[in-house]
Amino acid sequence: MTTGSYASIRPLLWLVSLAIFMQMLDSTIVNTALPAMARSLGESPLQMQSVVFSYALAVATFIPASGWIADRFGTRRTFLVAIILFTLGSLACALAQTLHQLVGARVLQGVGGAMLLPVGRLAVMRSVPRDDFLRAMSFIAIPALIGPLIGPTLGGWLVEVASWHWVFLINLPIGVIGFIAAMKIMPDHYAEHRTRFDLPGYLMLAFGMVVLSLALDGISGMGTPHALVMLMTVAGLAALVGYWLHAANSTAPLFSLALFHVPSYRIGILGNLFSRIGSSAMPLLIPLLLQVGMGMSPMNAGLLMIPVAAAGMVSKRYAVKLVERFGYRRVLMVNTVLVGLTMASFIVMTPGQPTWLRVVQLAVFGAVNSLQFTVMNTVTLRDLDREFASPGNSLLSMVMMLATGFGAAAAGSLLAAFGHLDVAHGATAALHATFVCVGAITLTSTLIFWQLPDTRPSPRDVEEVAE
Repeated sequence: MTTGSYASIRPLLWLVSLAIFMQMLDSTIVNTALPAMARSLGESPLQMQSVVFSYALAVATFIPASGWIADRFGTRRTFLVAIILFTLGSLACALAQTLHQLVGARVLQGVGGAMLLPVGRLAVMRSVPRDDFLRAMSFIAIPALIGPLIGPTLGGWLVEVASWHWVFLINLPIGVIGFIAAMKIMPDHYAEHRTRFDLPGYLMLAFGMVVLSLALDGISGMGTPHALVMLMTVAGLAALVGYWLHAANSTAPLFSLALFHVPSYRIGILGNLFSRIGSSAMPLLIPLLLQVGMGMSPMNAGLLMIPVAAAGMVSKRYAVKLVERFGYRRVLMVNTVLVGLTMASFIVMTPGQPTWLRVVQLAVFGAVNSLQFTVMNTVTLRDLDREFASPGNSLLSMVMMLATGFGAAAAGSLLAAFGHLDVAHGATAALHATFVCVGAITLTSTLIFWQLPDTRPSPRDVEEVAE
């Protein structure tokens, strides 16, 4: 592994930041455009969750393989292929004529996106001097904050001045610039020791994630027979149990079960999964409530998402201080309840509500939701030693994207279940009922965080983890 001075690797940091920005922008810009996509494709705006769900599931499925692929074929070649796949997937999304075509194109995007962030981060880790590592990681984390801040507004503006297709076409020039820059800048690192990829374990894990996600999405009533949903659920659970048994007996599993011997990691990873299911439904539900339920324009709906991201950026700065004073358990127990209640509070958001009250409500949700993510990630990773740091982080990234897919699928299923309410009580009834349910789902994760020890770590033991 070779490293250079901080000044010499600055172009690499800008390249990786560009890739992260493209991915984060795409993940937030789409939500505001979903109602316009539904009208154009002749679909119900309340059943467009598969556009979000398919991308998140593809990313979650391919993240476990991204590190091995980069070690085997080199960071430069893998990064270039990732940009090509993501850019071609964006073009295919813009050319889609049906919902099924759009979902397929989003899967292609997701395969590229699954390699962009991990491989870019790996290249930085292997190129940056140890003394400059924290500064470098902080630099490339900035786009992850800027993307959600401007994505919803930009998406709404593009829908109004052009069409929803430009939500995806905007990725093309970014992708071309990134590819040309990567040809010259991206270093070509390989693994120092060739390791064998756990293909059987990967196939079982991927099959389990995909089938369980499809089963949850199938509950939405989009023509999937109930018997098939039950069959997929059982098959998915069997595949995950099969992986668990395989990992227990394998000498080099994809994710070692020894990770779960660390109490904070075990609690944190499960808490992340269940807490994020509700939180991941919100970026899909809020734009639908503002546009479909309250009749707002895409641009105005996008502008109202700015307080969510801005308040989230501010609250991250207080995460460490709160944990230092009250401890992980107390902060997560209280904040999880606040997140669940703020989600359910969207039941009071109506067309006649004052604008300032909407802004306050969205900002409060953004603040507690962002604080939840930061503290959850910190408690999950902080006790891992050097041996488990890399696989532990990869598993956390996979769980985060899997929960995003679960959240979108759960939102679609709940909206379908409450669809009959719209007939009797108006367009916002099903959305309001869904907000209450996702809030309740989030509240259940307090049972997991309750298992954390009630201790207050010393200030030097508290680490911020970039979202």
